[in-house]
Amino acid sequence: MHIHCELVILLLAMTGHTGKIYGGHEAVPHSRPYIVFLERMMVNGKTHHCGGFLLNEEFVMTAAHCDARHPNVLLGLHNFKKKENIQTISAVKLFPYKDYDPAEFRNDLMLIKLSSKATLSSNVRPITLADHKDPAPESCIVPGWGRHDQTRHMSVVLREVNLTLISSESCEEHNSYCSEGEKRPAEVSGDSGGPLVCENGKAYGVVSSYKTTTNGQKMSYFTKISDYREWIDCTMKYNSLQKNL
Repeated sequence: MHIHCELVILLLAMTGHTGKIYGGHEAVPHSRPYIVFLERMMVNGKTHHCGGFLLNEEFVMTAAHCDARHPNVLLGLHNFKKKENIQTISAVKLFPYKDYDPAEFRNDLMLIKLSSKATLSSNVRPITLADHKDPAPESCIVPGWGRHDQTRHMSVVLREVNLTLISSESCEEHNSYCSEGEKRPAEVSGDSGGPLVCENGKAYGVVSSYKTTTNGQKMSYFTKISDYREWIDCTMKYNSLQKNL
């Protein structure tokens, strides 16, 4: 009984939040041509934002908790106050992972099918996804437009943060990679759904959430893409524009 009470206290003391990058530096403009900016139209009429990344001309990946009605996908963006020469494409269908658990942010990934093909250029390019054949990542970067200081405002320009991944049983149980420390996804949404890009330039994870434990440890979670490659590949294959022609 004593153990049970300690477990309950620990669970109540851990706060889970959607991910946002805290800290880092401005990215070189258009150096991350796969990054996308999602404008999410919510039921209450407000607009929320998430990150995402381009997989091919037709599909974008993001977090399942970025689900929304009629999202718009902005490609080729660096400064969201200067939207000249970017592509804005609406989503025609969303594919959140079937076993997504919103309470624990487990299986937190989603595919977005674009209503029309993206036009590839030097500023708009897909990223390759990691699979189980790739070496285990250690040093990674996460780009995004989320809050990067003590204010509650999003960054106007794309920023990125360098992270070192750690081993954790909790992360393995969540099919996730993890990092800890102040350079992390923070407590306000904005960078959720962006890519965890590691040494070989491939996307290894999706920015999902973070939790603060009773001892003050801040742990960031990134959904592990390689564990979902079969679902990702099949979903894109059977829902492509070419297949429907």
